[in-house]
Amino acid sequence: HWSFWSVSPFSTMLLCVWALCQAQSDTELPPGTPIIQLRLAGDKRKHYEGRVEVYYNGEWGTVCDDDFSIHAANILCRELGYVEAVSWSPSSKYGKGEGRIWLDNVQCSGRERTLAQCKSNGFGVSDCKHSEDVGVVCNERRIPGFKFISSFTNSVESLNVQVEEVRIRAISSQRKRVPITEGYLEVKDGGKWRQICDEEWTEMNNRVICGMYGFPGEKGYNTKVYKLLAKRRKKNYWEFGVNCTGNEASLHGCKLGRKVELKGNATCEKGMPVVVSCVPGRAFAPSHAQGFSKAYRVEQPLVRLRGGANIGDGRVEVLKNGKWGTVCDDSWNLKAASVVCRELGFGSAKEALAGGRLGQGMGPVHMNEVECSGFEKSLTECYFNRDALGCSHEEDAAVRCNVPAMGFQNKLRLSGGRNPFEGRVEVLAEKNGSLVWGTVCSDSWGTMEATVVCRQLGLGFASNAFQETWYWPGDVRADDVVMSGVRCSGTEMTLAQCLHHGKHLHCPQGGGRFAAGVSCSESAPDLVLNAQVVEHTTYLEDRPMYILQCANEEHCLSSSAATATPSSSRRLMRFSSQIHNNGQSDFRPRAAHNSWVWHDCHRHYHSMEVFTHYDLLSLNGTKVAEGHKASFCLEDTQCEEGIEKRYECANFGQQGITVGCWDTYRHDIDCQWIDVTDIVPGDYIFQVVINPNYEVAESDYTNNIMKCRCRYDGHRLWTYNCHIGERLDDNSGDYWLQQY
Repeated sequence: HWSFWSVSPFSTMLLCVWALCQAQSDTELPPGTPIIQLRLAGDKRKHYEGRVEVYYNGEWGTVCDDDFSIHAANILCRELGYVEAVSWSPSSKYGKGEGRIWLDNVQCSGRERTLAQCKSNGFGVSDCKHSEDVGVVCNERRIPGFKFISSFTNSVESLNVQVEEVRIRAISSQRKRVPITEGYLEVKDGGKWRQICDEEWTEMNNRVICGMYGFPGEKGYNTKVYKLLAKRRKKNYWEFGVNCTGNEASLHGCKLGRKVELKGNATCEKGMPVVVSCVPGRAFAPSHAQGFSKAYRVEQPLVRLRGGANIGDGRVEVLKNGKWGTVCDDSWNLKAASVVCRELGFGSAKEALAGGRLGQGMGPVHMNEVECSGFEKSLTECYFNRDALGCSHEEDAAVRCNVPAMGFQNKLRLSGGRNPFEGRVEVLAEKNGSLVWGTVCSDSWGTMEATVVCRQLGLGFASNAFQETWYWPGDVRADDVVMSGVRCSGTEMTLAQCLHHGKHLHCPQGGGRFAAGVSCSESAPDLVLNAQVVEHTTYLEDRPMYILQCANEEHCLSSSAATATPSSSRRLMRFSSQIHNNGQSDFRPRAAHNSWVWHDCHRHYHSMEVFTHYDLLSLNGTKVAEGHKASFCLEDTQCEEGIEKRYECANFGQQGITVGCWDTYRHDIDCQWIDVTDIVPGDYIFQVVINPNYEVAESDYTNNIMKCRCRYDGHRLWTYNCHIGERLDDNSGDYWLQQY
């Protein structure tokens, strides 16, 4: 299926799906059946759902929810070309319509062929208000062979393109290229593939097609080759042209163009079948040959995506004054989302998400009420309201972009799991000249590697990485290890892009029960340290050794403490840390409750032996002092309004951090420090890293690090300029904001 959105002439927020009644069919409708036309409309929705609108007697109107049922929804969805209805919604879920309420008290048995055959009060007879407008959600699968022909032939050019499928058919010399970027454009209508005449084809049409296939731009092609091929092949033209504005998310959002007169071999005499040639983003370019080396390379990115599970998904963040911040969802729409997607080397946007759907960011909200024409090269070129205040991170905007079909999912599989989201990892590799399935050596297999596997398969985030998979009996023909030494950074699109041994395999423990495995999840936690709390609570304390024995046993002091006398003291840099879970699922320790380690000295359990690293670095990055904090207690210290605490450490309780809550480690507890006894006065960098060993999978690791500038004069210590993640000290992100 192809998702699509279109902008109504009445409002930029009204997104309409038009569908045509099936006028040609095996059996005609009974005489006297009113001829109607249906469409789905409304705000912020997918193309297969929306407010039901009916065209009757030259006027669009709505349907009241009184007596409406799933039977009526099924009739309606099938009339729109979908296989069935999933659900229906009363009380104007998709916004209030306008004009007449054409139908009320609609009662269908489920056997009708059109909504017009169902019992009702009659057209225009209703006592409802538009607050009662009904909406439906259809199954996104299309009815095979469904032919969309207008019952109102005089208004064809006001209707949207509705076809079963769309494809770019590459010529034989380019069929092995991945991704396919060039070829004849074909649409499937009435169960048959058809070409489109290029006599009135435009660059805007090309732009839309390339965008829906995941490509940010279009380019020219060798017309001689395609003209020659077109003369040799039998053609089967579609009966309509296409008219796109360039901002549609897919061909389905474009209007039908002029009707083409089908005259056999004489059809489209002055033209030929449409050919589309697209430019892929750099990450998807098949080679660095001519046309790809300059493909949308971003030298200094001003926009990025964070927190998305799959390629092309994420919360939108922009760079301003050297700081990354988010975008408020006020007025956020597909035009703005598509600008972001194309800027980052993807195609047009599938969805413009609001309400912090892909996690909440940290720091400032840089842009609000963004308005784009859709043709900007960067989101930073769009107009936005500099004076609009009051947006919170609960309103962070996000996108889902169209990405090219790379076939990544065909080269990897999970085997033996209890559900499709888990199992032994098996890869397709070349062995003795043929492609075979095999396992991955689990030496050093961890969360980052599992993250890449889940992303490659489109299964979301990693939940766990397994180094033993004897309990998942995979395909015995795939037991042999075909990949070893895998090391991933976590940003790769495929496991093959990670470092690995290549043909020279090395796996001493072998595959079989020790083959690598994963489990994936549609959501993940996201821990972020509150940098301001750290900056405001840092201070020095001289503490005698005789009361630091437990801390010394847990290796919370520097190595020189081993030879220190009980009467001596240690100089400690103390601070509080407040760790928020901004993700979409709870943060839970990886270790099971019964395997937590008891520490007798402090009289508590550690659910994670290393939860945070505390380091003091020289200005050139050399570590001069360090500390670490075991998670002896992961709990909800406090939560946002309306969220209940779920985790409490008392009485060996369950540990974790709930979404929307935070865990505070106060400055006055043991090991909440760095031992700075041995450092000399000077300037330093203070660094805190949460979940440093990636023991627990998160949606975003880039915000797990905090850095501060730090000055020590031998008596006092100052921390300042604390920030999360990487920071750019130049002003590269400033210039675009000076436009307004």
